[in-house]
Amino acid sequence: MAMLKIEDLNVYYGVIQALKGISFEVNEGEVIALIGANGAGKTTILHTITGLIGAKSGHVLFEGKDLTKTPAHKIVTMGMAHVPEGRRIFSELTVYENLKMGAYTRKDKGEIESTLNKIYNRFPRLRERKNQIAGTLSGGEQQMLAMGRALMSQPRIILMDEPSMGLSPLFVSEIFDIIREISESGTTVLLVEQNAKKALSIATRAYVLETGKIVLEGKASELLNDDSVKKAYLGE
Repeated sequence: MAMLKIEDLNVYYGVIQALKGISFEVNEGEVIALIGANGAGKTTILHTITGLIGAKSGHVLFEGKDLTKTPAHKIVTMGMAHVPEGRRIFSELTVYENLKMGAYTRKDKGEIESTLNKIYNRFPRLRERKNQIAGTLSGGEQQMLAMGRALMSQPRIILMDEPSMGLSPLFVSEIFDIIREISESGTTVLLVEQNAKKALSIATRAYVLETGKIVLEGKASELLNDDSVKKAYLGE
């Protein structure tokens, strides 16, 4: 059974249909990339999965449970985390306080401390800056903090929206290395990303979106070599 299954999802913003019968699935342990131009509906998909937007019809099934009517705050407790576009960290709080906020669904203090240490080991820069106000971090460090905060809830699947947006090339490579590590350590990843080349280089499979529809799907390695994908998204 697929860990996450999207069935015939239709979503509207007023009279405009943003998603037109979208169906796809994410199996445990995969890195799935959703690629497509701006306005294709990638972010809308993530927002619908995590309960931030309601669907007009269709289903979002997570480990067999229908999330379509589940409130967003309950979805986090079920093992799903979302790293939103634009990072959305708590800029007035310290790095440490931001990370603690990520564990708000958990009760065991000892386990939370143990997860915190794992996050610091994965992101040494966050440990160095744990008492720094988050708003003063660089863009790349804020992205690491957003990812670290999401991992504090110990999710089984993590949804990432444009993690490389606005970052320097050096940080982009680092962020993708981290996504690969997150996947290798057993967390399933659903990735929305403008940088199609980077996304396809770490993904298992990918879906290409155009104006609210999936127009292409396949193994990421095959899509990397697909002429239409190269022309449209890889700048070749």
